[in-house]
Amino acid sequence: MTLNPSSRWSPTDYASNAGFVPKLGAAALALLDPQSGEMIVDLGCGDGQLTLQIMGSGARVIGLDASADMVEAARGRGVDAFVADAQALDLEAQAGRFGQFDAAFSNAALHWMLDPDAVASGVFAVLKAGGRFVGEMGGIGNLEALRSALRAELEARGYPVPAEDPQWYPSVEEFTRLYACAGFTGIVAHLIPRPTPLPSGVAGWVLTFRAGMLDIAGVPEGEREAVARAVEQRLQPLLQQPDGGWSADYVRLRFQMRKPD
Repeated sequence: MTLNPSSRWSPTDYASNAGFVPKLGAAALALLDPQSGEMIVDLGCGDGQLTLQIMGSGARVIGLDASADMVEAARGRGVDAFVADAQALDLEAQAGRFGQFDAAFSNAALHWMLDPDAVASGVFAVLKAGGRFVGEMGGIGNLEALRSALRAELEARGYPVPAEDPQWYPSVEEFTRLYACAGFTGIVAHLIPRPTPLPSGVAGWVLTFRAGMLDIAGVPEGEREAVARAVEQRLQPLLQQPDGGWSADYVRLRFQMRKPD
């Protein structure tokens, strides 16, 4: 599998500018309802903040992430984390490495995985019969204003941008159909429009969440701050709040499902 080149993360930047991500994952975590003694896999565990909360239930948790830097940060928190591609879990070597789980959880990660069919079949493979998959990801319409403004700024400066943004933001219908085809039942999914405060403004968001996109476009390190500030200026009429703060036009897709007994 080829990992998404636009998914590049700095644990330091993430800790400074993305603290809202694990905080807003609390609702999906409540839906997971982890139990003591369960074996749970956290797909796209990042720096392990939510993984630690799952561990607090008494469950044994394995964190998987494609970023070696984020896995190192998670391990620094005491998480049993590994570098792994969630698009390749349905392989004999991976099954032997990680075993099967009572539940799988994922927050703000699935939209970075550009082979969703492989993810769905892989999660199905690593779950025990009756196991559940719960989580949240970006849904259709997610970050339309932010993504459009970044593309417009890069194009205006002459940087090449891909024809489509390298994320998967599905509709409820598309998501449900894909996971049903993988074999899951009892699928419940819904969209949640959620304007989200950005503590570091739009510029901080661009530098943290779209560092990989800037890589793809070939933006030199010395020009990234200027690009991020210009994107923020473009979005001032839409996303700046009356108190001077900033918000992002997030749309989340929250879901739960089970592998048949």
